[in-house]
Amino acid sequence: MSAFMKIVKIVALSFLSLVVLTFIFAFFVDGHYEVSKSILINRSSPDVFAYVSHIKNQEHYSVWAKRDTNSIKTYRGRDGVVGFTATWKSEMKKVGQGEQEIKKIIPNKRIDLELRFFKPFEATDHVFMETIAQDEEETKVVWGFDGEMAYPVNFFLLFVDMEDVLGGDLETGLVNLKTILESK
Repeated sequence: MSAFMKIVKIVALSFLSLVVLTFIFAFFVDGHYEVSKSILINRSSPDVFAYVSHIKNQEHYSVWAKRDTNSIKTYRGRDGVVGFTATWKSEMKKVGQGEQEIKKIIPNKRIDLELRFFKPFEATDHVFMETIAQDEEETKVVWGFDGEMAYPVNFFLLFVDMEDVLGGDLETGLVNLKTILESK
């Protein structure tokens, strides 16, 4: 066996070992993640909830909804009611294709959504927006994600902080929401 073939064999075995170790490590990595951010808005809790409980309003404050203003959006059901589904489809890979559905509403308190991504990857996350009255004219809004990365992709959670990935966009969206609601 030539020296070149020995080097190729060593490199190939090293690479294969690295792949196998990655799959083994991924087996022990918790794929669950949670990220939430909050902001205080100088509006009454019922006013804030009335706005955030309508998914179409996300087009005005959500960073993700604003990324591609040319994406195709369709809606099923009545907005602000359990079962309402908003679908988007974009040619931009960063926006992709998916839908979100209102799964539960606690009036003037919380809305729970199921966020389903189809492209460029498949995933399902749970999203919520919670409004907490601080007094008659101030409301704390909490916007959160709760998701699961499936094996073996969960291995990347060792290197990627979902707080960093999602947190900034949530904060920007909440600042946009505050600006909109406080200017009304």
